[in-house]
Amino acid sequence: MIKTTSPLSAASGRLAVAVGLLAAMVGGVGLISAFAEPQAAPVAAPPPEQQEVEPAQVTPGSIAPPIEEPLPQPGPDLDPARADSVREWADEVSAVVDIPARAIVSYVNADLAMRRYQPGCRISWATLAGIGRIESNHGRFAGRQLREDGRPSSPIIGVPLDGGPGIRLIPDTDGGAFDGDTVHDRAVGPMQFIPSTWRRWATDGNGDGLGDPQNLDDAAMAAARYLCAGGRDMTTGSGWWAGVFSYNNSVEYGQKVFALAESYAEAGNRRR
Repeated sequence: MIKTTSPLSAASGRLAVAVGLLAAMVGGVGLISAFAEPQAAPVAAPPPEQQEVEPAQVTPGSIAPPIEEPLPQPGPDLDPARADSVREWADEVSAVVDIPARAIVSYVNADLAMRRYQPGCRISWATLAGIGRIESNHGRFAGRQLREDGRPSSPIIGVPLDGGPGIRLIPDTDGGAFDGDTVHDRAVGPMQFIPSTWRRWATDGNGDGLGDPQNLDDAAMAAARYLCAGGRDMTTGSGWWAGVFSYNNSVEYGQKVFALAESYAEAGNRRR
């Protein structure tokens, strides 16, 4: 299920949510289209770790990473004791590729939800995983562990957007509610949303009534909506690159996401 949520819900506690897919609550003022053009996110990820990702030798706009079919479907929501086929598949994929199974569940569930609610986008779980790997190593940045509740073992907070070399200047927009910084904004969570972008795309991806950027279920769903904005078809070269460039307007970044998405898709296909 996709639910858009109040952008401050994670900071202010539980909030009753009665908001459908096609609208998002913005500052308690009104509703906006869930599929409006996204604001480009600046480079704001945590400092790079030692593990480097080799960019794919591919020209931007030429092709798009493959979408694998079919994905496993989750078990009935009313029977939580029943084995979840998505988790079983994620466990198998995780055994052959360096992604926590719990992270794969978040990416796959976002993919499946978008296939239902915005089928023309055709976002791939593997593309979401590629972004998640670069932004936070799937919630494991700096030795953290991704917990079974979908949150990293401690919050992930990016560098201050203070106008330093290669970094945009973005003064604080959230009063430090998400990033703890009342001077400058910082990107937050496994998918590294800046607070102003999260305010627009906050999503409840796990049905708990909260839109928490530190929760990978929520963040992956919000990232999928963000990438699909403006009616993009993420299976086309032009659509895929436009979506990824909206996340980070860097050719090298896009080529790294492409390389990762391709390798993850191949790993998933081997488990069929």
